[in-house]
Amino acid sequence: MRLQGKTAIVTGGASGFGAGIARKFLSEGAHVMIADINGDAADEMAAQLGVGALSQQVDVSDRSSVQIMADTALKEFGHLDILVNNAGVTHLPTPLEDVSEADFDRVFAVNMKSVYLTARALIPHMKSRAAGAVLNVASTAGLSPRPDLNWYNASKGWMITATKTMAVELAPAGVRVNAICPVAGETPLLKSFMGEDTPEIRARFLSTIPLGRFSTPEDMANAACFLCSDEASMITGTALEVDGGRCI
Repeated sequence: MRLQGKTAIVTGGASGFGAGIARKFLSEGAHVMIADINGDAADEMAAQLGVGALSQQVDVSDRSSVQIMADTALKEFGHLDILVNNAGVTHLPTPLEDVSEADFDRVFAVNMKSVYLTARALIPHMKSRAAGAVLNVASTAGLSPRPDLNWYNASKGWMITATKTMAVELAPAGVRVNAICPVAGETPLLKSFMGEDTPEIRARFLSTIPLGRFSTPEDMANAACFLCSDEASMITGTALEVDGGRCI
């Protein structure tokens, strides 16, 4: 029960890594808001997880939607201990000059602007309590970019730098900020990363991961739980590679 009595928001919490993190946090004693652009999926996940789970529809790229999420969480929980910025999107593998402006704008808004918007909405509250943990779900793409995922790579590199600058600024206020960097996993984004999902492409992708498997929601959840718990009270500004050796 490492998160006993803690409260958390997990964006993109209705599927993939976010659902794994939400499930782990609840099992460790936290109350969790599962925030997702798919409100029905968030409702279903909260119902599945039971007591302690709360659902919220949110568009993390929209300021008013993020503010409603924050206000609802504070009203329901009374305070917020943990914010997990997990929601993310990618564009299909495409030469950098051929990515459409609409796809670029979507990646920018969901992967980058969302971190700014959740900070605006919730960091003042954490600072007022001189406590809090923020976890940004980045990617190995931000450390060791793959060709043709150009602007997605850049957005995750931005997220890693944002994590570090948030950490150094917020440390005196008692707020820790870290990131995890997964390699691709069995999530709704996997097919988008690979372009198409075939045994041959999977094998080629897996050959770049020394441990020989994709990330799982459980892998991300275990790392997230540690970094957001009091066990990691001396850790801030790190971008933890949870990648089976991909970045070696």
